[in-house]
Amino acid sequence: MNRKPAKGLLKHADFIFIDIICMQLCFMITYWIINGWGHPYYRFNYRYLAIVILFGQLVTVIVSDNYNGILRRGRFQELMSVVTYTIHTLIAALVFLFIVHETTTISRLQMSGTLVLFIVVDYYARILNGKRIRRVRARKRERGSRSLVLITTGSLVDKAMEKLVNNESQLPLDYFVSGIILTDSDSRAVKGEYDIPVVPLDDAAIERIKSKWVDEVMILQSSNSPIERKLFNYLADMGITVHFTLDLLNDDEWPPVQLQKLGSYKVLTSSINYMTYNEALLKRLMDILGGVMGCIITGILFIFVAPAIHAKSPGPIFFKQDRVGLNGKVFKMYKFRSMYMDAEARKATLMEQNKMSNTLMFKMDDDPRIIGSEKKGKDGKPKGIGNFIRNTSIDEFPQFFNVLKGDMSLVGTRPPTLDEFAQYEKHHRARMTIKPGITGMWQVSGRSEITDFEEVVKLDKDYIENWSLSLDVKIILKTVIVMLTGRGAE
Repeated sequence: MNRKPAKGLLKHADFIFIDIICMQLCFMITYWIINGWGHPYYRFNYRYLAIVILFGQLVTVIVSDNYNGILRRGRFQELMSVVTYTIHTLIAALVFLFIVHETTTISRLQMSGTLVLFIVVDYYARILNGKRIRRVRARKRERGSRSLVLITTGSLVDKAMEKLVNNESQLPLDYFVSGIILTDSDSRAVKGEYDIPVVPLDDAAIERIKSKWVDEVMILQSSNSPIERKLFNYLADMGITVHFTLDLLNDDEWPPVQLQKLGSYKVLTSSINYMTYNEALLKRLMDILGGVMGCIITGILFIFVAPAIHAKSPGPIFFKQDRVGLNGKVFKMYKFRSMYMDAEARKATLMEQNKMSNTLMFKMDDDPRIIGSEKKGKDGKPKGIGNFIRNTSIDEFPQFFNVLKGDMSLVGTRPPTLDEFAQYEKHHRARMTIKPGITGMWQVSGRSEITDFEEVVKLDKDYIENWSLSLDVKIILKTVIVMLTGRGAE
């Protein structure tokens, strides 16, 4: 029977526990420094603050990726990680206090002293715990408690041993490789020198697995050297846990792979990224909540925006256009109309002024199609109602209706028009593997300054490959800042 390794937060439960203990320890020390010796949790305000800080820590643990790669960081990186963790905890705590209107009753000196002291104490606590874990790993690797036999080809064995043995982040703590079986050649094909048996695949090798201490087997198959079905039958009959992989699937450029069922078939499924059912549900719930709130705000904005648009350019208040969404599905996207009625017809004549490096996206300075753009300010820039709507991103608000419908998400990629999508090259198609979003990585990265569509594709692909709910939250927060400051909007 195979034992699944700890994943996610459970993998770093010791660091999480240390961070929480260090924070409360620093809270007590700070209290004693400020107020003298006494019970730090006896007074309600201080007890309440301790709980709020703990809440901030738990939010940081769930939302951020602070523990990712914690054992591979250098000392300076770890210090920056502790500082980031502390800032996130502070922000979460302040947001909570602001919501419940309790900011005036909290000791700012106690909070700031606790967090500053925490940075120092927690930094050294993490360093010491990291050293402890590495010592444990070294001892476990020396004595090894789970014997693993590697079955592969002569051309792959050295690469496999490099990943399994020399890179401690790849192999679980208590594994050790006890033997190598080559499916296509004898031991002379192995260039590296290993203090373990290296034998060809034959009846003697199978007998060795049966009679010796072997917990698990890993089969690494090359694309041009299939493993015999007879070998699988032998291993299955012996009840040995078998890890099977293809060399192709472990190429750094190959997308992540999962084992799934398609009908009655077991299939290896590759995708640019994966979203669990729970993650998909949470993202959709976040979209519904944001969509409802956005539609309410859109209704309020309509009261003020609609008369201003109609006065300058009689016609529909809303602009709808066919856009390409998830996996090429076409949908109607809605916006407040910020351009004159003949804007699409005039686009072809303005294409030579396109700021983008190609025709896959269109953007220009002082676009004359924008409602009221003929009105200039003292700086010579357009000051029409359409420019105001676009610069403040008010035109995007009707897209919250698309989010409620399920055509779009709060965070995603910009949906292209039909003519833009028709010009896509094959690597551009990766942008369409998720729902388009009202905002996204490109929008919060200074969109008015990016003129290379390939850079847009790169940002979108980075978002898809590294997607997480915490990343969505960060992008939404950055979007709010962009809207309030007007930075990057055009």
